[in-house]
Amino acid sequence: MDDHAARRGRPRRVSPRLYDGVAGALDRMGLARLRADLSRGLRGDVLEVGAGTGRQLPHHPPGTRVTATDPDAGALALAARRSPATRTVMAAAEALPFDDGSFDWVVCALVLCTVREPATALAEMRRVLRPGGRLRALEHVRSPNRALARAEEIVTPLWGTVAGGCHLDRATGETLAAAGFSGVTARPHLGGNVLLLEAARPL
Repeated sequence: MDDHAARRGRPRRVSPRLYDGVAGALDRMGLARLRADLSRGLRGDVLEVGAGTGRQLPHHPPGTRVTATDPDAGALALAARRSPATRTVMAAAEALPFDDGSFDWVVCALVLCTVREPATALAEMRRVLRPGGRLRALEHVRSPNRALARAEEIVTPLWGTVAGGCHLDRATGETLAAAGFSGVTARPHLGGNVLLLEAARPL
């Protein structure tokens, strides 16, 4: 994206290789453990939305049939090299090019903080799940600490312009609960600033 577009308030596109390097550092700092939790127990047809450079893909259990989407072709190219057996499809989370009821699981890692329309993205994830299928998401969310949450509100507009549109202050658990899923659970990490969310598409 050019500087003129960035000045109009649209987020800069993050280089896939730069993102991959930052994500790798976070994995070594402990994110890999949470990634393992995100993928644990998956089976059948799995859709990973916003797969980026594929950091999550090696954590998916053997035997799963994984499809990975991302709107960035460069990121998907790295993901395909990281996991050659994975089918990769260029697509935004808000417009998934799959039939209704195509997948047993939908997963995403640090994605709903960035998508432009979280409610639309969650509606699409619900649509492509089979009845009784499950969504699992690992997300950083608005802090339960009021002072920190206020700081996130202040910083997010600037942060988003340099971090691919990432929002620090989204209440993703509440958005998921309002998106028509059932049995929503949230396992907090890092003082509730990171959540492992899970929910089901109703039968």
